[in-house]
Amino acid sequence: MEWTGARYADKPTVEVETFIDAPPTVVWEFVSDVTLMPSMSPELQRVEWQDGATGPSVGATFIGYSKHEALGEWHTTSHVIEYDPPRVFAWAVQDPADPTAVWRFTVEPHGSGTRLREWMQMGPGRSGLNFAIDRMPEKEQKIVFVRMREFEANMAGTLAAIKERVESAHTGAVSGV
Repeated sequence: MEWTGARYADKPTVEVETFIDAPPTVVWEFVSDVTLMPSMSPELQRVEWQDGATGPSVGATFIGYSKHEALGEWHTTSHVIEYDPPRVFAWAVQDPADPTAVWRFTVEPHGSGTRLREWMQMGPGRSGLNFAIDRMPEKEQKIVFVRMREFEANMAGTLAAIKERVESAHTGAVSGV
């Protein structure tokens, strides 16, 4: 990620992608199960579906419990805003009308496998990061840049973990192992 000088109000975004040697329907099984994400994320610790939901559908909510060395521990409620199996799964964090973040997985057929993208937008709603910005407004652009770099690295790690799990499971299923 290169320096953009973005401020929080700019709603900065980051996207990472990978190729997975498996069909989109196989990749989708992993992407659409947010309860698997804590095992593939350095920040997300636990996910709990709310109000009787057991999986994603538009309008369903889940609580994500997170932890970060510099930011501490927190939890947020996410609202599924897009669910189009096996292509798109997206959620808005906190208030869907004014989210603190929006996250999206996109699954596309690509050659003999799948292109998986993870995208996120920071803001426009206030998040825990705003407390740091409020304390050091002169450093806002650096604070935003550093956090976006962290998101990019974490997302790349998540996609690498999904790729490894999917390809291991798919290769085993294909070979009969």
